[in-house]
Amino acid sequence: MAVEYLCKICRGVLNVKTSIILAASKVNSSKRGLILLNPEIGNYTTTTHPTFKIEEGAEYIYTCPICHSQLNSGKYPHLVRILMIDEDGKEFNIYFSGIAGEKCTYKIRGTTIEKKGPDAELYGKYFDVPEEDRKYL
Repeated sequence: MAVEYLCKICRGVLNVKTSIILAASKVNSSKRGLILLNPEIGNYTTTTHPTFKIEEGAEYIYTCPICHSQLNSGKYPHLVRILMIDEDGKEFNIYFSGIAGEKCTYKIRGTTIEKKGPDAELYGKYFDVPEEDRKYL
């Protein structure tokens, strides 16, 4: 089984061949388009149509191209959440920054948190739970 990325709402598969496909729109703007993300956690390569340029430092709203649900986290400001099913069938929450240019990804299953990217500490406070309190998660 290959790794699959899913919408957190409809659980539709978001990855095709070598990309995760999402719809994106710039906050407070009418600019929107499709964005292809590299599925390798920690690889921040993106592809868009030449007419849809991602602006460094701008925040984007990400939506599922299947059900059109918003994928930005309501719980953690500036982060986007999708699901990942690994080769063993284990499900993880994947969070990444909705602000263009911020390179941080969080892979979470239960009390296990894997942080990737040079900007991972920007939102680490959302997930840093003292070891003695993790049993309550």
